[in-house]
Amino acid sequence: MLRTLAIRDFVIVDALELEFSAGFSVLTGETGAGKSILIDALALALGGRGDASVVREGATRADITADFGAAGAAADWLQAHDFADEDGGVLLRRVIDNAGRSRAFINGVAATATQLRELGELLVDIHGQHAHQSLLKTDAQRLLLDSQAGLLEQTRTLAASYKAWRTVTRQREEFENDAKSMLLERERLEWQVSELRTLAAQPGEWVEVSNEHSRLSHAASLIEGAQQALDEISETEAPLLSRVAALSQKLSRLSELDDGLKPVLEVLEPARIQLQEAVYALNDYLGRVELDPQRLQAVEGRMQVLHATARRLRIEPEQLAQQFELLKAQWLALADASDLEALRAQEAQLKKNYLALAKTLSVARTKAAVVFGTAVTAAMQELSMVGGKFAISLEPGEPGAHGIDQVEFLVAGHAGVAPRPLAKVASGGELARIALAISVIASSATATPTLIFDEVDSGIGGAVAEVVGRLLKRLGQERQVLCVTHLPQVASQANRHFQVSKRSEGERTVSHIDALDSKARVEEIARMLGGLEITATTRKHARELLAS
Repeated sequence: MLRTLAIRDFVIVDALELEFSAGFSVLTGETGAGKSILIDALALALGGRGDASVVREGATRADITADFGAAGAAADWLQAHDFADEDGGVLLRRVIDNAGRSRAFINGVAATATQLRELGELLVDIHGQHAHQSLLKTDAQRLLLDSQAGLLEQTRTLAASYKAWRTVTRQREEFENDAKSMLLERERLEWQVSELRTLAAQPGEWVEVSNEHSRLSHAASLIEGAQQALDEISETEAPLLSRVAALSQKLSRLSELDDGLKPVLEVLEPARIQLQEAVYALNDYLGRVELDPQRLQAVEGRMQVLHATARRLRIEPEQLAQQFELLKAQWLALADASDLEALRAQEAQLKKNYLALAKTLSVARTKAAVVFGTAVTAAMQELSMVGGKFAISLEPGEPGAHGIDQVEFLVAGHAGVAPRPLAKVASGGELARIALAISVIASSATATPTLIFDEVDSGIGGAVAEVVGRLLKRLGQERQVLCVTHLPQVASQANRHFQVSKRSEGERTVSHIDALDSKARVEEIARMLGGLEITATTRKHARELLAS
């Protein structure tokens, strides 16, 4: 769960640090005080998008740090990606400077925003205040159903199968539409592959033959130079090796008279040994190097062939072996694609595979739709939609990356009415309540330890608001729940209450947040009930709400 959130220089937040606990917590305050800004800051720490506009005016950077307790899937992710910490926690940090540059850290180790998002999805589930608007889109409805039913992996597999099928279909169509050009391209590749196969260039061969050519073409100079060096070291009347050996012997005797010469002797003796090693190496080299005009001619011929072939293909000679493998793969792929009957057979098999996966997914969606619809319908009864019904329709559709189902949410606002598409029948208030019911049911099914609701209760009031508060409080008994709300009926149900306020400090406007005690909480609930003027009556009503 979320333990602390530290924010510095973010939008209108100067600096604050909040401590959170388990259960149901609420954030309240006047409009524009910065309630949702806190959620935005947390979303940034979880890998959300950010730019220079989030940096408080006059500051050099925005810095957000979120501390979580990690368990389950999050702990496994940390271990798998080498971010695990000894205390079992997870510290996420995001820094964005006023030039828009972003840095991210997990447990003090540099990370990417993508890694933050992957981990963040295992730690927090955020339901935004405009979530009900996305419910009107069929794509969002399908994604919600698949997420709720745990079918996302199946949908990814299906999408890959669909892509493979459609790729071969396009190849077949292109072949039928442009068979002549494909045949010419195949012949061109076949000629190039044949030439390179005959050439049989090996990886690294160009470097090897270049070195050998250099050695053979300069063999006479190499032999002469090596022999001259050998003579100077060991074959002349006064060779270097003998002179160094004589000096070493003389200094050895003198060092017995004065220890001060021993360091010189210690340096000189290795020089003598190295000279002797040089003699052995030169003798070995001279035994191997010889003048070989025939081999030189053969190497020159090979170099000419390699260079000429590379020039025709417009590549470097050292790339010939790699180019052979590349062109062979293209030729084989085109050879397969150029067989129309083989293409048609492959297309039919891939379509068969896709339809099998799609039908399996459709069956799983049908079962999940019944369970999900029943659960949301039950939640609607609590939200003053007695007799209302929620259902999910799955109709056959054109095959696509997401399957063969047309997913659509249906709703009946009250008894005696047949469910109809959500986008056509739900009023603003009904849509808000249905969206909240779906959010609560979906959150109950997820393993995410922290749930955040950002004004998802907008459009709700009266007795329904009290029911919403009870739903969130019940959810808070199993999970950590944080809710930004403007409803006193919801705020009064919380285990912990934070008040967000906006204050002027000189020429700056900054956002502050305070954890409320019981007395301050009465005042805040009274403000939410009565507006700017707080009376004895609104205080009494506030105490009654808190007591209930």
